[in-house]
Amino acid sequence: MPSAATLLLALLAVVALGFAVFLARHAWLSRSGSRMPRPYELLVGFLTDFFDSLGIGSFATTTALWRARRTVPDEHIPGTLNVGHTLPTIAQALLWINAVNIEAATLIGMIVAAVAGALLGAPIVAGWPRRRVQTGLGLALLALCAVLVYRQLVDLEPAGVPPTGLSGGLFVVGIATNFVLGALMTIGVGLYAPCLLLVSLLGMSPKAAFPIMMGSCAFLMPLASVPFVRRGAYSPRAALGLTLAGIPGVLIAVLIVQEMNLSTVKWLVAVVIVYTAVSLLRAARAGATLPPTSPSP
Repeated sequence: MPSAATLLLALLAVVALGFAVFLARHAWLSRSGSRMPRPYELLVGFLTDFFDSLGIGSFATTTALWRARRTVPDEHIPGTLNVGHTLPTIAQALLWINAVNIEAATLIGMIVAAVAGALLGAPIVAGWPRRRVQTGLGLALLALCAVLVYRQLVDLEPAGVPPTGLSGGLFVVGIATNFVLGALMTIGVGLYAPCLLLVSLLGMSPKAAFPIMMGSCAFLMPLASVPFVRRGAYSPRAALGLTLAGIPGVLIAVLIVQEMNLSTVKWLVAVVIVYTAVSLLRAARAGATLPPTSPSP
């Protein structure tokens, strides 16, 4: 019998193939206008998905780079982000699920929780004041990051190899929290940084967060992209640039993170969390919606 992780990988591969065929039929085989990306669009794809694979996120960075050169009309940015980053995100999930030793129950449970949160929690969080959520989560991330850094500096980490899964009360906390994080994705709060912090504080290796958070988004993003493609509400050329250059960026970044020792990864997590928290607080202050730090359905 194949393992749960193998079945998850197979399902992701089917999703990737189905999404690629869908795009080929509805967008990239269209004969209207040029579809080949420019060098700048390829550069954006490589850089943003490289840093996305390190947990930084891709939506905010991509938006900033596009607006700097007016690459994509503002009204097409949400659709192009989702469509273009979908296959690189699936590639991240495929690579990380295969690379990180994590118990199947924890991996699948937290992925399902995030997906359920995004699908079932949307009506709940839709009425929440977005600026309050951004402010509250930003401050909470900074406070919890301080705890993480303190544990690093004073060496409070437990001896031995971190557990590869959660059980008992910690499992319940992980599932419940990831459900909430999945729901928050629907109002533009990214999943990556909070999930990285959650996994670290629950005692697991931060690397275990990568297959969880990327697997969650890999299942959600194709669903989010379909309406944009059907309405033509995206830029096919810019989206293709993200996909073609983003996948190599993912491959290189995953190799880099796998070579890092655990302490280095934890400091990387701290940097990601501070970046995300500051971005949330700035967005709240400006009264604007922050583009998700991880792909948002």
